[in-house]
Amino acid sequence: MPTRCMWIAAILIALPLIAMASSQGKTAGKAATKGQNPVVVLDTTMGTIKVEVFNDKAPITAKNFIDYVTSGFYNGTIFHRVIPSFVVQGGGYPPDMSRKPTKPPIKNESSNGLKNVRGSLSMARYTDPDSATSQFFINLKDNTNLDPTPGQAGYAVFAKVIEGMDVVDKIAQVKTATKNVQGTPFGDVPVEAIILKSAKVQ
Repeated sequence: MPTRCMWIAAILIALPLIAMASSQGKTAGKAATKGQNPVVVLDTTMGTIKVEVFNDKAPITAKNFIDYVTSGFYNGTIFHRVIPSFVVQGGGYPPDMSRKPTKPPIKNESSNGLKNVRGSLSMARYTDPDSATSQFFINLKDNTNLDPTPGQAGYAVFAKVIEGMDVVDKIAQVKTATKNVQGTPFGDVPVEAIILKSAKVQ
């Protein structure tokens, strides 16, 4: 039986991501000063989630996320994959599940010492460790099998929920189904769209 780590890799491979170069996204001046981690407010149709972004421990990944936030990329996207007792994933698709052009993929920072514990945010990616773009997931429990092991990269943690984990848990309880998009099946998609109305640096 495949492990959950293998499962998430297979899931993400099934989701077509685009690594098209783009000029969208410039880090806002208010994002953070040196030595200070920014807080991002995710306003969803099910409530508000606040996350601390670890500029200090995941600088590449944090900057990538903040760039997407400040460019407005995440506004109007959905949480397109919900797997109870595992993860809630979003950051890549509008409600019609069409593809959104992304910035180039980033270097994997899973060896930064941060763990895939409940409430942490990590980057979704293909099996290639350095293939993450815009998609992220929130861990619903301690998913230690997503952490790096000797000789194998994990999923890079770059933030944590500091307010609104109850909202994340509500999202985890919604009804899901398989949705076919132009002949491609997407599993674990919420039947009623959960929209990330806006993402802003506090």
